[in-house]
Amino acid sequence: MIQAHHLTKQFAATVAVRDVTLSVARGEVLALLGPNGAGKTTSVRMLSSLLVPTSGTATVAGFDTVEEAAQVRQHIGLLTELPGLYNRMNAVNYLNFFGEMYGMTPRLRADRAVHLLTYFGLWDARLRPIGTYSKGMRQKVALARALYHDPDVILLDEPTSAMDPASAKSVRDYISGLKQAGKTILICTHNLAEAETLADSIAIIKQGRIIAQGTSAELKQRWLGHPMYEVRLQHPVDPSLFSVNGMLKVESWDTTWLRYRTQQPEQANPALVQHLVAGGAGVVSVSQVAQSLEAVYLQLVEDETL
Repeated sequence: MIQAHHLTKQFAATVAVRDVTLSVARGEVLALLGPNGAGKTTSVRMLSSLLVPTSGTATVAGFDTVEEAAQVRQHIGLLTELPGLYNRMNAVNYLNFFGEMYGMTPRLRADRAVHLLTYFGLWDARLRPIGTYSKGMRQKVALARALYHDPDVILLDEPTSAMDPASAKSVRDYISGLKQAGKTILICTHNLAEAETLADSIAIIKQGRIIAQGTSAELKQRWLGHPMYEVRLQHPVDPSLFSVNGMLKVESWDTTWLRYRTQQPEQANPALVQHLVAGGAGVVSVSQVAQSLEAVYLQLVEDETL
């Protein structure tokens, strides 16, 4: 549903996006991560036919983003980083205005307004001017506008920014429902936990280039190594007990705990426990240490060779 091949965008002497290639299938969610100025927003603007690439091509919902820009805009829902809202309109009139532009029937416009404004907690404020809304409420209106015409492809730039935790969760839940309904979604976000929760795959962009791409598990495996395990002991022991036939790569330890990596957990973990017990150690627990997407992200964006 989203195909980009070698997309590049240059403004004068500045290359904002460089040779970006990505693919998102129907019903999948791709999270695009990167520091400020990395090229996320420019990439979204090219995919939504708001910017013409300097070179490269892209199709969205089967339409070329340059040659068939009008069709692309008809089939996408777009939440921009700084959504333009008509502050003198109330939320109902605002959505209705865009619904008319999309050719939605009056009944459909009314039904969708009730559904979205109710879900996002805006129904009681629906007749107030949008200019009187809080920042979080305005973000919800912009999101409702992006989803109003029930598009097949949804491009979201920081969808939960400025929202309180409860509102952000409701948005994440709604996005999960859209995924289950077969919608294709690209999300730009700085919220790594949100990306890991929602996304089928993750692309990390830096200085206009995608420097890593894959599932969360694949990125952790590639950049952090094999899974890490931790053993907790009842009493201090001699660290010499932590050596088990070279199957462990010890990362850190003290007299009552050990953290290690192994390529063979099925063999190494039982062998380690047996070895410790035989040596008189009381094993309290053996657990896998959670490896964070944040650790991968920081390692990649801080690596000056990438």
